[in-house]
Amino acid sequence: MEEESLVSHLDALRKTLISCILSLALGLIPMFFCAPYVIDWLIQIMLSAHEVTLNYFSPMEVFILQIKTAVFLDFLICFPFICYKIWQFVLPALYDNERRFIKSIVISSGSLFILGALFCLFFILPMIIDFGLSFTSAHIQATLGISNIISLSLWLSTVFGLMFQFPLIVYALISHGIISGEQIKQKRPYVIVAILIIAALLTPPDVVSQLMLATPTYLLFEGGLYIACKKHQKKS
Repeated sequence: MEEESLVSHLDALRKTLISCILSLALGLIPMFFCAPYVIDWLIQIMLSAHEVTLNYFSPMEVFILQIKTAVFLDFLICFPFICYKIWQFVLPALYDNERRFIKSIVISSGSLFILGALFCLFFILPMIIDFGLSFTSAHIQATLGISNIISLSLWLSTVFGLMFQFPLIVYALISHGIISGEQIKQKRPYVIVAILIIAALLTPPDVVSQLMLATPTYLLFEGGLYIACKKHQKKS
């Protein structure tokens, strides 16, 4: 019986993985045709206030950039379906309270990721571009490459989406009793240093980008800490 159960679980896992891979494969072609419109949209967001022409420096550069953008969009669009298939796979093994907890975590995490990515696209990236172009003068002109700009926007929006998970992590640690709110408050200096180090590793090598990522991340950390401590006090 145990062997049959193991075989059935492995078969279910195989079907889940095949469904996820097929969804990514089928979504890649339409996303490739959508990529030019997304690239134009990103350029309008970041450079609408400037009369700047983006350049490319090799014949295949834009084509490769469209493929990269299509892969990014494909994963982004298919991610909810992949989560749903994984949810279906693990659902039979979960209790009701575990199902509710995981469902709330997934919804909160997805919402925070989208919020972080949008915050980056509409506020942070235009500020970075404005700061970079502020150094132009009569004798100094910027020559911006399209690959650098679009790759930066995709990378930073993903990074901001991930860093916006900080309040959720803090909330989960406190609510499950892994660490208390008071202990986290005492370790604030270490948290600040850790956030600055992570921001330095994930952003381009300039202080402006690092601070623009570290500052909202720290504010979100404080928000998650405040909410978790308040809810913990109500329970106790």
